Parts: sequence; C-alpha cells; structure tokens
Amino acid sequence: MTGPNKAEAFTLRRRPAFEKLIDNGFRQSTILMAAMVAFVLLAIFATVFLGAREAIGTFGLKFLTTSAWDPVNERYGAFTAIYGTLVSSLLALLLAVPLGIGTAIFITEDLLPSRLRDLIGMMVELLAAIPSVVLGLWAIFVMEPAIRPALGFLHNTLGWLPFFSTVPQGPGMAPAILILVVMILPIITAISRDALNQVPIELRQGAYGIGTTRWGAIFNIILPAAISAITGGVMLALGRAMGETMAVTMIIGNALNFNLSLLAPGNTISSMLANQFGEADGIQVSALMYAALILMLLTFAVNILAQWVVRRLSLRY
Repeated sequence: MTGPNKAEAFTLRRRPAFEKLIDNGFRQSTILMAAMVAFVLLAIFATVFLGAREAIGTFGLKFLTTSAWDPVNERYGAFTAIYGTLVSSLLALLLAVPLGIGTAIFITEDLLPSRLRDLIGMMVELLAAIPSVVLGLWAIFVMEPAIRPALGFLHNTLGWLPFFSTVPQGPGMAPAILILVVMILPIITAISRDALNQVPIELRQGAYGIGTTRWGAIFNIILPAAISAITGGVMLALGRAMGETMAVTMIIGNALNFNLSLLAPGNTISSMLANQFGEADGIQVSALMYAALILMLLTFAVNILAQWVVRRLSLRY
C-alpha cells in the first residue's frame, strides 16, 4: 500500500469506542480542573471582600491615603504598608533584573567554561530552594550587619535626600529590598535562561554570518527574540516580591509610622498581615482583610499588565 493510501486508510478507519471514551473523559476532566481553579480564585476573592466590607464602609478610600494604625482608637490606614509593598518590590526588581538577565546570558551564551556554567546554574536552582524563613535569619544575622557600613556611608553622603535621611540602626526597608533581590533573582534567571535557550540557532548563525560581534548578536538579535518571555518572568518575579511574607517580616522592622527614608524601618501589606492577624479582633480584622484585598488587586493588576506587555512585545518582535 502506498503512502497516500495508508494515510487515507488511517483517516477513514473507525475509532474504537474506548478511544472516544478516553478522549471525552480527558476533555471533561480538563474543563473540570480549569473550572475548579476559577472557583477557588473567586471563592478567595469573595471571602476577602466579605471580610473587608465593614472596613470599606467605615473608612472608604481614606484607608488608602492615611497611615494611622491605632487599634485602641480604631483608626486604621494602610498607606504605610502600601508604600512599603510598592517601593520594596519595585526597587528589588530594578536591582534583580540586570543581575538575573546577565546571569542567564553568561550561562547560555558560552561566555564561561562549561563546568563553571553548570556550577552557576546549579547554585541558582539551589538558591530558589532555600526556605524564606532561612533567608530571613541569614538577613538578620549576616546580611544586615555586613551592609550597615555601606548604608551608613549612603546616609553620610546623601543624607540631605529624604530617601537616606535616617541613620541605619538595624532592620529597615533597604535590607528588605536586598533580601527580596535574593528571592526573586532565581525566578528571573531561570525564566530568562529558558527563553534564551529557545531562540532558534539560525538567528545566531545569521547574525554571525553578516559579521556582527558576539555582544552585537546578543543585544540586537537574541535578547529581542526572547524579550516577551523574559518580560513575563520579570512580572512573575514582581508578583512574588509583592506577596513575600516571612523573610520581609523578619528584616523590614514592621514600623507602623510612615517614613520616606529607605534606611528606616518600614512595613508591607504581607508583613502587616502576618504580624497582626493572629491577635486582631473586631474591626481590626476587617481592616486587615481590606489590606489583603488591596494586595490581591495589586497582584491582579500586575498580571494584567504582564499579559498586555507580553502580547505587545510578541507582536513587535
């Protein structure tokens, strides 16, 4: 039987009933699993929203712009925690993106000996496996004392700026930013490495064939080809930084008073929830739920932005 006849016979053959049953079962189970994910997400959002209704009705939008957190007088505002969440995550992302993408380039583009590349890749994977509480302990006993002289130098040199106006004396926003860099660096590196490895070899060969340099090929051909996947990884790391709890709680200082300085103790929504939810009572529980709702909306906005950016970059490149 010739090739076309074989293909026609395969197309026209009647499928056994058990194959159809397996296909239908797989399709129905996939739909069910997807529906369960949507249901769980909606249930979480509904639970948080219902818990926050009292605080929403009492404080309204002023909850977003005031920094007072006084359980005795039942005055609550989440501006300090919102500021700490956004500043710590965005600055951590600003530091981690060049480090992560640079590490991925050195791992994938044969700029280092193969054994050294494998060692760096293994170390990145091991860094991602370290529990956040262990990183928090390391930040308290090792990282913060080590960087305190550098933070003191920043205060002595740039103390006239509001961002460095306080004397570093221990836990604060700057150590929290650095520990977030350590935590999101493996995410950015791993996704960037996979994205760079997926770039077709023909693009590299074509770039070298027209006489470009290695770094010219990396910056003008390879990175633009992988930029959409890398951007998705960066946004995923931003969501992780915004929601990180334990390590940040241990090193940020958990101050309820607003301070613009990066050297002073601060707070985030996640750390505030971790610290206060266990002992909260009355409207304080609703206020914490309100803060949790804000955090959910922020992460949802980050995901929407990530999808929009990735789609635009995919169409462009």
